[in-house]
Amino acid sequence: MSIVHVLAIITTKPGQRDAVLELFNANVPAVLAEDGCIAYEATVDTKNAGVMQTKFGPDTFVVVEKWASMAALGAHASSDHMKAYGASTKDMLADRVVHILSPTQ
Repeated sequence: MSIVHVLAIITTKPGQRDAVLELFNANVPAVLAEDGCIAYEATVDTKNAGVMQTKFGPDTFVVVEKWASMAALGAHASSDHMKAYGASTKDMLADRVVHILSPTQ
């Protein structure tokens, strides 16, 4: 088994983050039920983190994912519920950057 971590940085059009997060959170149970999904959640800037933090800002959230394998991640990306989620949010997004990472040990 080869664990895969994903950080998906999603930037919405101004003022659209809450609407996209509502759609995202509605889709989470379907994603967590997928074979090979270990973790899948949206995160936003922590309040009051002080100088330690570089903020993403009010229109950005980061999806933190962990998958059992690249095959599981690939199946996730092509799933019907992800296609539907993508179609429902595409006009609300300004940018999406996906980092796929492997542990070093």
